[in-house]
Amino acid sequence: MGRYFREACCPSAEAAGIAAKNGASRVELCESLEIGGVTPSQKMMEQVLKENPGLCVNVLVRPRGGDFIFSEDEIQTMLKDIRLCKSLGVNGVVIGALRPDGGVDMACMRRLIEEARPLSITFHRAFDECSDVRDCLEDVIALGCDRLLTSGHEKNALEGRFTIAELVKQAAGRIIIMAGCGVRPSNINIIAESTKAEEYHSSTLLGWD
Repeated sequence: MGRYFREACCPSAEAAGIAAKNGASRVELCESLEIGGVTPSQKMMEQVLKENPGLCVNVLVRPRGGDFIFSEDEIQTMLKDIRLCKSLGVNGVVIGALRPDGGVDMACMRRLIEEARPLSITFHRAFDECSDVRDCLEDVIALGCDRLLTSGHEKNALEGRFTIAELVKQAAGRIIIMAGCGVRPSNINIIAESTKAEEYHSSTLLGWD
């Protein structure tokens, strides 16, 4: 796995430390993975940054589990959390919002991105619940996101590898496509050969399989 750019999904400060020692290229901090992940606490972010100087840290900004259709109150919560991330000096935020019809919520995303810049922006796996992957990829690119995390509209990246490959071709270098969900040492070569994705999102750097 060493030759791939690997982002480690880390639900605790301890996990981030393990990932850093195991050679993670970047970590994504979150909490409550059992509901798909939500914004981590300020304490966790501060601890990870303090204990791992130089580690590239992205932070999931998501106020709750469930769908990705957010109320104004939830948007305000995300804006507040993004401001906190900026003040702490993280590398980037991981965000995503959809409309009820399954399209990308462009208005919401523009507000979040405007607040977040100049941080790096990842559009997360809300994309895997969108209505049309080709159209929504163009919307994510139009927003100026730096990368897209996707399992190719399937339950894991191995099953979605052919769709991910199509997205990589469509993106044509305009955005980084990061394959994620179920990426393991046992399958990353197959996923990489099939998709030609630039980055891979996994929890295996924590010793899980």
